[in-house]
Amino acid sequence: MQLNTIKPGSGSKHAKRRVGRGIGSGLGKTAGRGHKGQKSRAGGYHKVGFEGGQMPLQRRLPKRGFKSHSLKYNAEITLADLEALAADEVTLVMLKQAGLVGELAKVVKVIKSGELTKKVSLQGIGATAGAKAAIEAAGGSLA
Repeated sequence: MQLNTIKPGSGSKHAKRRVGRGIGSGLGKTAGRGHKGQKSRAGGYHKVGFEGGQMPLQRRLPKRGFKSHSLKYNAEITLADLEALAADEVTLVMLKQAGLVGELAKVVKVIKSGELTKKVSLQGIGATAGAKAAIEAAGGSLA
């Protein structure tokens, strides 16, 4: 292989569409723009969602829903995750290092999913009512 023989892969390049170059090209005369109207003219266009003065769809439909910006700072772990974790005392830093919660997490809560058989002490981590009962039944505690 030499530099003068290198070519792009077949199908990776295609010719640019040349419009307004005569009747034989198939894109002569109006050059694919149709007849008259705002879209046929140079510089004539409108903003996204504009419907010619009619009330646009995004304004006709009701506003709905809400997404909290604080969601990315909240995380949850399961009882099964605690079971797999090889530690008696569990802290937020330890959970981040183990990769069980994201780096941005500030508030962590344990949910009741899975089984917990070993004694675990939670430091600065919340728990749902069911998870708290399961942790205390296994001899653990929440601080």
